[in-house]
Amino acid sequence: MQKVFLLILCLFIAFLSASCQSAKSRAPEGAIIGGVLGAAAGGIIGHQSHHGGEGAAIGAAAGAITGAIVGSQIEKQPVNETTNTTQNNTAK
Repeated sequence: MQKVFLLILCLFIAFLSASCQSAKSRAPEGAIIGGVLGAAAGGIIGHQSHHGGEGAAIGAAAGAITGAIVGSQIEKQPVNETTNTTQNNTAK
């Protein structure tokens, strides 16, 4: 039951974070990726000591924080459709 709840919670957080696509930072993306990878690694490591749920929770938190820090350092390239259209028209 705890695993199902944790999975639903992670999917809900991922959905909320992915809905913020206009952000100029990659912090939300990094937090999602780090949280998922951290939860997986923490669950595997915690399972070895018979504390899989605790390990997944700790791993998810640590991964999300680390991912957000790394993601905030990576800037998104601005999407400028008028520049792309102008460049394509002049190249012809």
